[in-house]
Amino acid sequence: MSVSIESLGIDQLSVGDRLNLIEQIWESLPRQLSPQDIPEWHLAELTNRRAAAEREPGLGKPFREVIAPLEAGK
Repeated sequence: MSVSIESLGIDQLSVGDRLNLIEQIWESLPRQLSPQDIPEWHLAELTNRRAAAEREPGLGKPFREVIAPLEAGK
């Protein structure tokens, strides 16, 4: 069985419901992952983002600051 957002009906959910689902999926992941569980491209992307954040420390915003207005609109 192929899993996709369409086959699971996720594409039919509202943005708020999708964000809630993302949070539920995230919370369902194990607290500790083995290094072999993390794709190499994820590690490379984290390295790139950390380097970018160090180059321009004021550029980004904390996650909660970004998500708060979305959660308030539920």
